[in-house]
Amino acid sequence: MTWTIIVLVVLAMVLWGFYVSWRASRLDRLHNRVEAARTALDLALVRRSSAAAELASSGLLDPATSLLLASAVHEARDGDGPRDLAESDLTRALRAAFGQPGFRTSLSGIDGADELIADVETASHQVFLARKFYNDLVGATRDARGRPLARTLRLAGRAKAPEFFEMDDSLLAVAGEPSLGPLAS
Repeated sequence: MTWTIIVLVVLAMVLWGFYVSWRASRLDRLHNRVEAARTALDLALVRRSSAAAELASSGLLDPATSLLLASAVHEARDGDGPRDLAESDLTRALRAAFGQPGFRTSLSGIDGADELIADVETASHQVFLARKFYNDLVGATRDARGRPLARTLRLAGRAKAPEFFEMDDSLLAVAGEPSLGPLAS
């Protein structure tokens, strides 16, 4: 009878060890996925700022709007402040440029204008998707880190808890302005 109890206890301990190991490796995989998603988000932000810089320097916009957009691009790329605020400012500058009355109709006959605008809109949509995916992974990782087993046994090790990336990333019209192309719902 005692051998049966010893075997059951050892088996339970082995199963417990496998479970803890599985939870730790899952948490590690989540952290790796968050890092990969952050890299994808950074790349999407760089693509969007490049497309916005190209629009600002294209001569398609009036000088004041070009200067506003170029300044926002510069702050988003090289700013010393929080990146989320700089990226939100870039979104507002793009929204201001696209929200001007007759913006699309004034550019309809110019070579390359439609492609340039489509590039900016596509890059902005990719930023929206990358940010959403990143924030979803951050939420799942923080949830996994917050579970009692992970907290008690410190399964996350010394890894820093991932932070959400919040920014204004919508080129959609606000306050009754007309819709802005294919991104409008």
